[in-house]
Parts: sequence; structure tokens; C-alpha cells
Amino acid sequence: MRIFLAGASGVIGQHLVPLLVAEGHDVAGMTRTPGKADWLRRVGAEPVVCDVFDRDALFEVVDQFAPDLVVHQLTDLPDDPAQVLAHATANNRMRREGTTNLVDAAQACGVRVIAQSVAWLLPGDGGVAVEFHERTVLEAGGVIVRYGQLFGPGTYFEGQPPPTPCIHVADAARLTLAALDAPSGAILIIEKRTN
Repeated sequence: MRIFLAGASGVIGQHLVPLLVAEGHDVAGMTRTPGKADWLRRVGAEPVVCDVFDRDALFEVVDQFAPDLVVHQLTDLPDDPAQVLAHATANNRMRREGTTNLVDAAQACGVRVIAQSVAWLLPGDGGVAVEFHERTVLEAGGVIVRYGQLFGPGTYFEGQPPPTPCIHVADAARLTLAALDAPSGAILIIEKRTN
């Protein structure tokens, strides 16, 4: 399968790209950071440097790759977790405008989208942005993957897991593979804990 993965150099993308390549998929890994193209090439993906907010360029790169599927792993979160609330406007824009652009680009190619979401309630406008994001994907016949809070390398919780719902980032990527053939709807990917 030809998979266009937006957010390929993000926390989940860094785990997901090598898994997709190992499964035999042809992967175009989109990042907005030119310096991450070499890593994508090294792990077997075709690097695509593009900003999801540049609608014309996005349509062009998705069309040129001619994917069978578009995977949306884009977020706009700060490296410092203490800055998440201050940075909320940028991430909400990603969920609204970024998602709309990516879904429209996929539909222009006649393919569907699998998009990451969250399995917990976000405060304030974050919840409204998630609702818009999910509705946009589902109305286009796509799949929503609701992850628990991520923990492990490169996450806000590198050591101790956060409160539930949560999931190790490597498990989140591995379990996302099952969503590639899922019917339209929402999938919950969280760690199952017994008390």
C-alpha cells in the first residue's frame, strides 16, 4: 500500500514510519522541518517537506505521491509540557485548518484518512477543536484513532506513565497498524490496566 503519513517525524510518526516500511508499505513521510528529511530517508520513507497550512503545496505533494491512504499524525505541541495551555491556539489550528486541508487533499485523490485524536477531554476550546477534527474525518469516511496520553521516549511522560487513559508510544504505533484496514469510525487505543 502507498501511505502518505503527515506528521512522520512526530512522536508517534517516529515509531510508525519504520513499522510501515517493515510491513512492505511505500511511505511518503511528510514533515515541515527540512532537517528531518535525512532521518526519513534512512528509515526507508520518501521524505516530503511541506507545511499542512500551505494548501496548494499540500495538494500537490499528496497528488504526486498518489497514495492509497493518508495517515494524519499532525499536532502542534511545544516541547515543554508546561507550555501546552499557552500553545493551545496553534494545536487547535492544526486540528481545524490542518485537518481540513489534509482531508480535502486526500479526497481530491479519492482516498480516505486515518487520523489521530485523544481519548480524554481537553479543556476549553481544545475540546471543540477535537470535535471539529473528528467530525471532519468521519464525515469523509475516515477513521479516528483515539490515543490515551502517550508515555515513553520523546513524550511528556518519559519515565512514569501518566494517569489513565494512557498508552506507551511504541504500542500506540504498533496498534495503529490494525487501523489501516478498519472501517470508518473511531478506534480507542489505550493501555488496559487491572486493579
